[in-house]
Amino acid sequence: METFKRILAYAKPWRRYWPGYLALSIFSVIFGIANYALLGPFLTVLFESDTIPQTVARPEFSFSIQYVNDLFSYFLSSIAASGGVVKALLFVSLSLIVACFFSDVCRYFSQRILVSMKTSLMKNIRRDLYSKIASLDIGYFNNRKKGDILSSISNDVNEVQNSVASSFHVMFREPLLVVGFLVMLFYMSPRLTAVSLIALPISALIVTRITRKLRRDSVETQSLMGQILSQYEEAISGSRIIKAFNARKYVENRFERYNERHRKVSKQVSNRQELASPTSEFLGISIAALVLFYGGWLNFNGNLGMTWPQFIVYIGFYWKVLEPAKAMANSFAAVQKGIVSGERIFEILDASSDIKEDPDPLPLTSFRHSIEYRNVSFRYTDEPVLKEISFIIPKGKMVAIVGPSGAGKSTLDDLLPRFWDVTGGSIELDGVDIRRYKITDLISQMGIVTQEPILFNDSIANNISFGMENVTQEQIEDAAKIANAHEFILQTEQGYQTNIGDRGTKLSGGQRQRIAIARAVLKNPPILILDEATSALDTESERLVQEALSNLMKYRTSLVIAHRLSTIRHADEIIVLQNGIIVERGDHDTLINNHGLYSHLCELQAFT
Repeated sequence: METFKRILAYAKPWRRYWPGYLALSIFSVIFGIANYALLGPFLTVLFESDTIPQTVARPEFSFSIQYVNDLFSYFLSSIAASGGVVKALLFVSLSLIVACFFSDVCRYFSQRILVSMKTSLMKNIRRDLYSKIASLDIGYFNNRKKGDILSSISNDVNEVQNSVASSFHVMFREPLLVVGFLVMLFYMSPRLTAVSLIALPISALIVTRITRKLRRDSVETQSLMGQILSQYEEAISGSRIIKAFNARKYVENRFERYNERHRKVSKQVSNRQELASPTSEFLGISIAALVLFYGGWLNFNGNLGMTWPQFIVYIGFYWKVLEPAKAMANSFAAVQKGIVSGERIFEILDASSDIKEDPDPLPLTSFRHSIEYRNVSFRYTDEPVLKEISFIIPKGKMVAIVGPSGAGKSTLDDLLPRFWDVTGGSIELDGVDIRRYKITDLISQMGIVTQEPILFNDSIANNISFGMENVTQEQIEDAAKIANAHEFILQTEQGYQTNIGDRGTKLSGGQRQRIAIARAVLKNPPILILDEATSALDTESERLVQEALSNLMKYRTSLVIAHRLSTIRHADEIIVLQNGIIVERGDHDTLINNHGLYSHLCELQAFT
């Protein structure tokens, strides 16, 4: 129930919807009751016209059902007396049409209000989901399957919309119908209604037992859908490897296992959900048959207290009670699935970030002196990745980090913009622990270029100006020129407005990298973080990218990770990592003369 309340909270403020919705729903119920109430006079005029009284006094006003009934009888008898049975039948028919028209109009406009509320609710949920995902730290995504996250964003949100949100009218309008028709039933025959309603709780209990297991099965269904989406994502992103290793049969068999399990569980959920409707219908008809039998028995004993036309209207009212009750039972079954999806959505929305902002953060407007890693240690789990790392990067200097794979180089880089937080020691910027600064201010001082450039399915210009506002075309082109990207951009189909496809797949590796460098140039940060920015490029692309990087690093403070050691020969200091600790440090010539690990790595690359 708590999940349902949280879902409803996304439609606040309620005053935009509920006053108009309730008013229209009440009028819709009143006119709907009038539809069935008019069946009695209609049948009376058709089959028992001789029972219509010729003279009826106009009733005195009172706020009651009896007054409405007496007023209608007054008009009916007046018309029958003056115009005959045909005019009386016409009067009843027109009254029925008018009541039906106003009932449907009120219902339509009340549904429009609910549609507005539902679409606003879903928009707000999607907005918060996107905002939350954008704000979560990297560690959250390392510990969750991408398919599960995508499943929550797509399937779970759709399930909430199709079940919980779409059931609002059942939960709020149908109870009004039940109450309205029950009032009429008790008004017409309290004794018959009291006896017949005894069976309703029994039917409700049976339907509840049927739907109780839906919740547990729905959890498994949504989890399996996350696995299926993960398989799709891996098939798309790993298509080259699948074909290269002739592994199509293997991945298809693995997918089929999840797919078949999802089919079985979905079948169980759907069968149980569909069972609620025929069960409630069967129970409703059975109860109606018992009412008919009991009413007939009362009539034969002279205790029914109503005419046969009135009794038919009574059965109509009773059936109208069963319809919304059935709709509510079906809705309850659907809502169980929606609540499970809502819980998965709120699991993401409630996720806490390991990167905490200081309660009273310091502003950071400029970088003045130095960056210092002071006894920095870090671990992802129990195994330490970095151990007691200490070094200083003075402003305007370039420090390079080298070492074998798995030494902790990229982790060292990721700690500076607080993609992760140190588990021991501290990183200080201008003598202040970076955890004291406002995170957005800290990152605004840095530009990052990674080995695999992250580009978006958008134009070249928008990728270069990504995240920046009020950028002119001239500034974009100037940044592209510094990054050696301007010439190849002009050769594309639409120049700077060319769409580069998903992750920039329409560009070569060197072109993507130069677009990423142009983005860093345009940001114009005082601190640069370069993570193996040329290691995946061919010789010609490396030359162009390295030249662009050299332009980018002028007069800036740089922390550079490099596999190709030729690119960091002129670094002010080279730090050599191995197994998470510093084993060597110094400039290139010093380290070569030491004949240590750095010298060995250079020899392996035939670097002289």
